[in-house]
Amino acid sequence: MEYGFGIPTGGSLSEVAALSEVVARGEQVGFDFIGVSDHIVIPNHIESRYPYNETGTFGGANAGECLEQLTLVAFLSAITTKIRLLTSVMVLPYRNPVHTAKTLATIDVLSGGRLIAGFGAGWMREEFEALGAPPYSKRGKVSDEFIEAFRELWTSESPIFRGEYVSFSGVKFRPQPVQKPYPPIWIGGESPAALRRAGRVADAWYPIGNNPRFPMTNVTQLKEGMGTVRKHAELAGRDPMDVELSYSAGWYSDTGPELLPDGQRRLLTGNPAQVASDIADLRQLGVRHLMIGIAGSSANEIISGIERFATEVRPLVGP
Repeated sequence: MEYGFGIPTGGSLSEVAALSEVVARGEQVGFDFIGVSDHIVIPNHIESRYPYNETGTFGGANAGECLEQLTLVAFLSAITTKIRLLTSVMVLPYRNPVHTAKTLATIDVLSGGRLIAGFGAGWMREEFEALGAPPYSKRGKVSDEFIEAFRELWTSESPIFRGEYVSFSGVKFRPQPVQKPYPPIWIGGESPAALRRAGRVADAWYPIGNNPRFPMTNVTQLKEGMGTVRKHAELAGRDPMDVELSYSAGWYSDTGPELLPDGQRRLLTGNPAQVASDIADLRQLGVRHLMIGIAGSSANEIISGIERFATEVRPLVGP
């Protein structure tokens, strides 16, 4: 199993010195990838329901601060040498697709082939409107079309695409990504539409476990979800086993258990032995990549969490 952790995009922890220190330590102790979330602007008034907590309230609304995702990933590629770089996830309709394909290819080239392209359709209608993005109600269709366009640009000698939201022909697209045929595509989301998209096009399905509407909080739910993804892959004419399983657990804690409403311990919370046991269960299920959230109010606190995982948790899981 490969392990990753998320990078703050706002506040004091997103300042250059803190970012550099945290990322360097994560790479040194053997983390396999780092993830960067995606917002470009934070609207003053948000009625859209945030999918990943019970209240539906977006925690970053008040601060309104966020580094641009792809610029930050490019920066991280320059200050690291081996750790992989995940867009966790990029909201596909937010950016011009041809420009975005070029940016992602450039990052893959300059990083020596370390990009993981995590994609999602988005959830905040107000941000779509502020950016002048395609209609929020069409975000699924837009996302599917943009992924097709990316793959055409990344692989074709003479890329041609005709769609409702993106069209191009008569262009050269160089350089193409270092990774062939292109960087791994992870499809985020837990909804039926996300599972269909993952089955059709993903190299890995990448759910976040704490979506109250479509919960993936335990091994049983994840197994069922992955079964659905692989059914969609088969319907699309793919080998279902070509779709790997990744998992994002932003609530991770190795300093004490978090209890669910039914009184059960939340997955990936507890002492190091409990967390390691959970990871072993996820690995047995087939999870190949695990993203954890390491909390802290300072770079030193986050680094302490990184080091604890490396020295107290990971050895208990084994190779």
